[in-house]
Amino acid sequence: MRPILTASIGAPGFLGLNLQESSVQLSSGYALVAQNCVIDRYGRIGARKGWTAVNSTVNTDLGAGNPVEFIFEMVDNGNTTTISAGNNKLFTGTTTMTTKTVRNADNSGNATYTITGNNWQAAAIPYGDGPDAISHAYLAQAGHPTLVYHELPTSGGGGHDHDSGTFGFQQLGDVGTLPPGYTTSDFKPNCALSAYGRIWLADIINDNQTVYFSRLLDGSDFSGGDSGSLSLNSVFPNNDNIVALAAHNGFLIVFGRNNIAIYSNPIDVTALALADFIPNVGCISRDSVVSTGTDILFLSDAGVRSLQRVIQEKSLPFRDVSKNVRDELISNVNSETAANIKAVYYDRDAFYLLSLPATGFVYCFDTRAYLQDGSSRVTIWDSILPKAFFVNRNKELLIGKPGYIGKYSGYTDNSASYRFRYFTNYFDFEKPTQLKILKKIGFVIIGGSGEELAIKYGFDYTENYLAVTKILDIAEVSEYNSAQYTDPFDNNNDEAVAAFYSGGIVLEKFNINAGGNGTVVQLGLEADIDGNPLSIQKIDVFVKQGKTI
Repeated sequence: MRPILTASIGAPGFLGLNLQESSVQLSSGYALVAQNCVIDRYGRIGARKGWTAVNSTVNTDLGAGNPVEFIFEMVDNGNTTTISAGNNKLFTGTTTMTTKTVRNADNSGNATYTITGNNWQAAAIPYGDGPDAISHAYLAQAGHPTLVYHELPTSGGGGHDHDSGTFGFQQLGDVGTLPPGYTTSDFKPNCALSAYGRIWLADIINDNQTVYFSRLLDGSDFSGGDSGSLSLNSVFPNNDNIVALAAHNGFLIVFGRNNIAIYSNPIDVTALALADFIPNVGCISRDSVVSTGTDILFLSDAGVRSLQRVIQEKSLPFRDVSKNVRDELISNVNSETAANIKAVYYDRDAFYLLSLPATGFVYCFDTRAYLQDGSSRVTIWDSILPKAFFVNRNKELLIGKPGYIGKYSGYTDNSASYRFRYFTNYFDFEKPTQLKILKKIGFVIIGGSGEELAIKYGFDYTENYLAVTKILDIAEVSEYNSAQYTDPFDNNNDEAVAAFYSGGIVLEKFNINAGGNGTVVQLGLEADIDGNPLSIQKIDVFVKQGKTI
C-alpha cells in the first residue's frame, strides 16, 4: 500500500500574490488569488476591514450618487477641519458636511470662481510663527486658480488681515501675491507641497518645468522676501514635465514623467542645489506619491517603485515593489486616467493602497518587510471602490464614497457584506508525474461564530472546483485573546477542536473529507464577510499516491 503524502501550509498566503512566475514552482506561502485580503502583523492572511459612513446625512449639494473625491484635514491650534470635494463643490466637516463657496477679496460676497473637477491636492502650513500663527491650507488643481482656506477678513476688510473672521476659501491672488509675471487667471498649478516652512507649487499649463516656492512661513507670498522659483529646464531632458512633488530626509523630490530630480538644502533656498538625478524612471500619477516615513512609494510606468531602492540601484536593473503582480497591474493602470489614481499609506496596518477606480481594484502592498527580491507582499481588494484617501490626525483612514466620507473600520461595507477569496498556488508534492488522490484537508481558522465557509479544491489547472461548505462552531465561552494565539493542536488529532474568543469570534481546527485526483492540486477558501473577521492560520493536505502518468 502506498503511503499518504502530506503537505502543510503554516502561514497561508503570507508571501502575498504571485501572478508572474510558474505556479507549480512557487513557494506554498504565495497565493494565486487573494481578494479582499490583508496580511496581518502575525503573518496570517485574513479579511480586510470594511467601511462605515462618517457623515450622518448626505449633503444635498453632493448628492447620494456623487462620490467624495478629495479629503484633507487641516490642523489649527489643536483644532481640526476636514475639507472635502465632490460634484464640483467644496465642503468642510465630517459628521455634517457643510457646503463652502469661494469668497471675493474683501469677503463681501462670493468670487466668480467655477469648479470643474474634484482632483484637488492640498498642503497646509502656519501663517507666521508662535502662538498667533494661523494655519492655512492651499488647494491646487489643474485648470483652477489656487485656493487658500484660512481665517477670512470681516466683510469689507483687507485681503489677509486675520481679524477673527470665520474660516473659508479665497483665491491665492486675492489673499497674497503670485509669482512675478502671473495673474490669478493664468497661475493654475496642479501640484501643492508643504515642506520646510514653505508652500511649493508646480505643474502649470505652459510652465510645467518650474517649481515655485513661497516666502518662509508665509505660504501666500510668492513674490516677496525669499520666495522664488526652481527651473528644471536644464535638468529634465526632452521637455519632461513635472508630475509630483515630495519631501524626504531633508531633500526636495521633483518627479517628472520620465525622470526624478533630488534637491538638497530646501530649508535655505539660497543654497538649493541638485543633489541627484535619476533618468529613465519617473512618476505617472501625482496622487500615487506617498511617504511611509522611511521611504516614498510611487507609481511609474513599470509598476510601483520605492524611491529608496531607485536611488540605491540607479546604475543597476531596477527592482520594483509590484514585481509579483507587475503585468496585471500595468495592464489595469493602462485602462485608467492618471488623475483618478489615488494612493495612501496607513501606518496602523503598514500598507500602501493604490486605487484604480476604472477597473475597480485596490492593490494593497504590505510594507512591514520586503521580500528577498525587493518586492512587497500584495493582495487585491475588488469591492470597496474608494475615490479618495486620507489618514487624519486620529490615525483614521478616511475614504471617499458616493454621498459619504467613509472610515476604514468594521467588517461590513456600510452594512453590506463582501467576498473574501484565497486560493493557493498549484502544488505537486514534488512528484510531478504521479497521480494524487485527495483524501482530506485540514484547516485552522479564526472567524465569526456560525460563519459559513466555502472550501474549494481543484486539479490540473482547472477552475471547475469541487466545494464543501463548513459552518464555524457557535461560540459559548470567551477564553483566549486571538492576538496571543499559538497553535495548541496536535497535528495527528483529526477531531475538530475549538477555542473561543470574545465578541463571538471562534478559533477552530477542522478537517473535511475530499475526493478527486490529478497530478497537481489547488485549494481555496471563500466566505462572505458580514460583521466578523476571518483569517487562515494553517492548511494541511492529505493525498494518496496513485499511478505514474
